[in-house]
Amino acid sequence: QVQLVESGGGLVQPGGSLRLSCAASGTRSRINIMAWYRQAPGAEREFVALITSDSSTNYADSVKGRFTISRDNAKNTVYLQMNSLKPEDTAVYYCNIKMFTTTQYWGQGTQVTVSS
Repeated sequence: QVQLVESGGGLVQPGGSLRLSCAASGTRSRINIMAWYRQAPGAEREFVALITSDSSTNYADSVKGRFTISRDNAKNTVYLQMNSLKPEDTAVYYCNIKMFTTTQYWGQGTQVTVSS
C-alpha cells in the first residue's frame, strides 16, 4: 500500500554534489518524520538526517554543514541535498518515514558512490 520510491543516486567525484529524492505514495494521513539513513558495505545502517512535519531538522555530525534535508508536503516527497561529498559518504541511502501513529516505512535504497 504505502510505497517509498527513491531516486537521484549515482557516481560522483569527491567534492561533488547529488540530490536524492524520495516520493511517498499510498499514505492516508500526514507524515510525521521523514528521514534518511545510509548503510556502507559491512557496516550497520546509520542515521543521516531527519525533518519533522513542521520542518525542524536534525543531522548526523558527519554530514552537518554539507547535507541539507527538505520536504515538499504537497508532493509527499523528501529530499537530501548532498554537497562536498567525501568517499566515506559512499553507501546505500534509504528513505524512512514515520507516521504520527509511529508506524514507519522504508524505501528501497539508492546507491551513492563517491570516488575519483
